Amino acid sequence: MTDSPNAAICLIGDELLSGRTRDINLQSIARFLTPYGIPIVEVRIVSDEQDHIVKAVNELRSQFTYVFTTGGIGPTHDDITADAIAAAFGVGIGEHPEAMKILSERYAAVDTEFTPARRRMARVPDGASLIANPVSGAPGFQTGNVFTLAGVPKIVEGMLGDIGHRLQTGAIVKSVTVRGAGLREGDLAEALGGLAEDFQELSLGSYPWFRTVQDHGVALVARGIDEAQLQQAADKLEALVRAQGVEPERLAGEDSQGGSGGPRPGVD
Repeated sequence: MTDSPNAAICLIGDELLSGRTRDINLQSIARFLTPYGIPIVEVRIVSDEQDHIVKAVNELRSQFTYVFTTGGIGPTHDDITADAIAAAFGVGIGEHPEAMKILSERYAAVDTEFTPARRRMARVPDGASLIANPVSGAPGFQTGNVFTLAGVPKIVEGMLGDIGHRLQTGAIVKSVTVRGAGLREGDLAEALGGLAEDFQELSLGSYPWFRTVQDHGVALVARGIDEAQLQQAADKLEALVRAQGVEPERLAGEDSQGGSGGPRPGVD
């Protein structure tokens, strides 16, 4: 663990590894955590194998302040994440009374049978606290520093609404982007390396974009917690772009692909 909070994500599912499903939960969770000053440091994708999930969760929860898992808490036979989390923490698992109440009332409201398969979604590791699911009802749960969420993106977004109050906040990392249309990374690499040496408390990155022959270039992104240093670095990045004969475009925040709309002053 570090003094400043951080996080890791464990994406669970054979469908992710096979390429049948494209993950977008990483982006949702990372964006959710940014205002809390909690960076994502590591992401893993594991198969629907209990041993693999247990190993990944135990390694991540020992290294990071928080761990978020997605996927594998539905009603089917291969939804084994709840069992894996219980095994990782060495605790039992059973039907949670509040989860049972939530699910039974929801299925009754839509005149649908609350089958044994659907009851599986009420199984929660002993000692875990529920995470509300305003989308479909079936809750996620928190076990220690591990938040276990569904795999469906809209449900993940809904569940995140019940997590913020549980988090320790850290220093907010801000960013500023300077774009140079028509440039290539090789045009800027040497000078950017020199700036990175000058601003060692910041993270400087170079991100090319290419949409068409007429629409391409490089976005230079500075990240850090010191706004004054960020502004100084942004000025230097603009000078670097101008030295290549291109008028820079500054945007608050990160926009490595150019985004839409014109430049926005300042740092968000």
